[in-house]
Amino acid sequence: MSATTPRYHRPRSRPVPPRARRRPTRLWFLLFMAVGFGSAVAGASLALLFGSPTLQQAELSPEETRLVGGDRIVTGGYFGLPRLTQPVNIMVMGIKMLALDEQEGFQKRVNTFDGLADTILIARFEPDTRQVRALSIPRDTRVNIPGHGWSKINATNVWGGPALTAHTLDMLLGGVEVDRYVRVNPMAVEALVDALGGITLTVPEDMRYQDDSQHLYINLKAGRQRLNGKQAMAFLLFRYDRLGDIGRIQRQQLFMRAFREEVLTPATLARLPQLLSAIQTYVDTNLTVEEIVALAGLVKEVQSDSFQMTLLPGQFSGQEYSASYWLPDETRVQTVAAQFFQARPAAALSEGEGETPPSLAQLRIAIQDSTDNPEAVAAVTDHLLGAGYRRIYEDVPWKVTLRQTQIIAQQGNLAAAQQLQGILGFGAVRVESTGELYSDLTIQVGQDWKYGLKAVTSSAQTGERP
Repeated sequence: MSATTPRYHRPRSRPVPPRARRRPTRLWFLLFMAVGFGSAVAGASLALLFGSPTLQQAELSPEETRLVGGDRIVTGGYFGLPRLTQPVNIMVMGIKMLALDEQEGFQKRVNTFDGLADTILIARFEPDTRQVRALSIPRDTRVNIPGHGWSKINATNVWGGPALTAHTLDMLLGGVEVDRYVRVNPMAVEALVDALGGITLTVPEDMRYQDDSQHLYINLKAGRQRLNGKQAMAFLLFRYDRLGDIGRIQRQQLFMRAFREEVLTPATLARLPQLLSAIQTYVDTNLTVEEIVALAGLVKEVQSDSFQMTLLPGQFSGQEYSASYWLPDETRVQTVAAQFFQARPAAALSEGEGETPPSLAQLRIAIQDSTDNPEAVAAVTDHLLGAGYRRIYEDVPWKVTLRQTQIIAQQGNLAAAQQLQGILGFGAVRVESTGELYSDLTIQVGQDWKYGLKAVTSSAQTGERP
């Protein structure tokens, strides 16, 4: 099959030696044992519950399997629990939920893995550095699909399933192999959130949409709230704002961060068998039960600033195309691939030389005010101008009041965001693409701005640290 012609396989990275273990106190040791025992019970329960090494629904040919299945990635760890032995790239696809019912003449919800891929992301799990990095790929991304020519990347699942999608991503990112895949029907979100008892997140703006033909009704108010499964699915499906599908990706990243915070408790991890049981019919993956337990164990250890997300660099197409596309910026895509996946940009790096980091004057800083106080934006702007930043502009206000200022590394530049945080003297850094689309950094000003700037100003006058 031309769409899934096996490619040359580069050697896998060698397993990273175990990091030095700290000597825990008795309290931490007992807590670790309790969590480990709970995870071990969860792992054993998973194996008994599913009676199968994987939750795979689709059959793949040997050629397809080689494109989405790499070497063994786990080994036994503490208490016999599986743990990752090397960095792993996992491709996740959310499959379009609605399909035409020819007999009834309208669209209805169906459980299928054969439709268009409404959501595509590739995540890298690194056990040695305890990091998770995820790159979101807009469904309208214009790519050269092997065997089919130029089209939107969401069609790859229809034409060749996860194997063709993985092959296309490998070409797009310049050599990023997929080790495992996960395909999810959106109904899994509803079932999983309900099984959790809901999820707490901030809805950034009022969301209203009605489509009787699709039985799609969205009505969410802005603000921090607890959503049930149906509301969470509406939050993820909504794309009827000024950014369309890119705005939906931003909300998906907000959801992923909130979901991570919701599930990473010993009590929830112990319920992993019940949670997976609730969604197993809506998931197709070649991850084994053993690998799922190992991934859950790693994610539990990842600190908030080591959970990083970004968007495939690019821009909306203009009138030169008959359809609406997201056009990848090839140079910046290579940079992100190298930064997030350790891929070597083709013809972009030589002798270890990389792209020159932008100076303070070159960085594009967008300010989104959540305080409804013009003084906040003026004060932050003046402070940054005094520090040497020059490309500062005000963007659409953040409509939900934030207690803490958020500094968003929109393009994945963590170092630049941390430097900005140090200059401001307040705020939390996040590597994600939930800020202004074309900024390098976005500052979502929260209620802490006044105290923070006073502390910085006072310390500058006295020569002390804030």
